[in-house]
Amino acid sequence: MIFVRACLFNLYFVLLTVLMGIAALPIRLFARHLALPYAKLWTRLSVAGLCHICGIRVVVTGREHLPAGPCLLASQHQSAFDTLVWMNLVDRPAYVMKEELTRIPLVGPMLLLAGMIPVRRADGARALRALLTATGQAAADGRQIVIFPEGTRTQAGETRRLHPGIVAMATHAGLPIIPVATDSGLRWSRNAFVKHPGPIHIAIGPALPADVGKARILSEITARWQELSSRFGRIEGAEKPVDNSVGSQTGHPAGL
Repeated sequence: MIFVRACLFNLYFVLLTVLMGIAALPIRLFARHLALPYAKLWTRLSVAGLCHICGIRVVVTGREHLPAGPCLLASQHQSAFDTLVWMNLVDRPAYVMKEELTRIPLVGPMLLLAGMIPVRRADGARALRALLTATGQAAADGRQIVIFPEGTRTQAGETRRLHPGIVAMATHAGLPIIPVATDSGLRWSRNAFVKHPGPIHIAIGPALPADVGKARILSEITARWQELSSRFGRIEGAEKPVDNSVGSQTGHPAGL
């Protein structure tokens, strides 16, 4: 049954993406300011389909730690789910993403119009300069920048060395870093076709202290992730699962 549900969700996701990609053509031509709301709608419907078809529940804690203005959300990355969910957990998200994603037909152009930040990692120092410029622009636009410092999807519980780009971004734009832990890989693991029913936890921690120092930022992010992840076993019995409608309180619908 789990395999059948995964097949149904993948069919739903592909059809939704193709149909909404085609329907987005007028926005690309005549109403570019609607690109971000349209992208948020696509991801909201995608996550809603995942929850209803595959029996997944989303539990979000620590929303009180999200600032009203721009920030850097330093999130663990275990699943493709992580690239969808933040579109509706904050008001004006901007993902730092691989430049290759902008070449996907129908989807790629909308990612750019919606204000996502592509990075061509092979360009080295030039890529970093472009990233810092884009970070400054996103901060000035009041965006919440979502970045996965691990640089790739990992297995739940796996520890990787973090990329230092987030340090340069925070220093350049003067943005607070908000650590975010998740166990999404337990339900939708890296490159997995099957999605397992049950809760996906997202734990948002307080911003790193402003005086933490550049040399300690990466180790502090890792330490915060470990501390937040240790709470997941306790959260399940105490928190209400988040449904798929719009909301803003911890324990209430999380805008998925």
